Amino acid sequence: MKNSSLAHDSLIKSISAGKLPKHIAIIMDGNGRWAAKKGLPRTAGHKKGMDTVDMAVTTCKNLGIKVLTLYAFSTENWRRPEKEVTFLMRLLKTYIILQRQKLMKNKIRLNVIGRISELPEFVKKELVKTLKATSGNTEMTLNLALNYGGRVEIIDAVRHILRDVLESKKDLAPEAVINSIDEETFSSYLYTAGLPDPDLLIRTSGEFRLSNFLLWQIAYSEIYITDILWPDFKEEDLYMSVLAYQQRERRFGGVKRI
Repeated sequence: MKNSSLAHDSLIKSISAGKLPKHIAIIMDGNGRWAAKKGLPRTAGHKKGMDTVDMAVTTCKNLGIKVLTLYAFSTENWRRPEKEVTFLMRLLKTYIILQRQKLMKNKIRLNVIGRISELPEFVKKELVKTLKATSGNTEMTLNLALNYGGRVEIIDAVRHILRDVLESKKDLAPEAVINSIDEETFSSYLYTAGLPDPDLLIRTSGEFRLSNFLLWQIAYSEIYITDILWPDFKEEDLYMSVLAYQQRERRFGGVKRI
């Protein structure tokens, strides 16, 4: 136990406060496989995974991470069995209610990205309450991706840009309208408008794919993949991912400085 505590403290001391990622995004994968390995229903894996969510939020807050984005429910997840989807929605509602006071205490702002209008009313009701209650918090932003898909986000952004163009720039020549749209403009129409792009993307369970997550925003994110299933992902594992990030040189398409 003492050795474990020493290792924990050593990890924390190894992290440079001056090189922390501002924004960490996590693809939380492996709940179902964790449950299957233990002979439990998939719902047990999702429930256990919520404990890991709580750990990740607390650890990132204590480290000084400013934005944490969690891939909680994708647009493709509706294809799962109805019973599992219903359980996930109820679990989400419970989490939002239980975490409201904790978010306030820790001055964490809740933000949500995705097609929120398509979520069940009982989830939206609690989301709105927590979004309003935490809107003034400034210590950290917890960004939940709910009914989220990267391709859908891009399509929605294009639709909103076209709508604004038709309403406010209809007198401009087509070429002028086209040239008025750049990367900064496009980013301002994404669900994540106002948030920095992720510096570090973590994926658990060992899968090497992006799963339609933040396709525009992670163009230059450092990617960290671990074989650990999400319910088994511990505080020390999060520290390890940050340490791995700090050991990389981010060049954003440039060359290494000599």
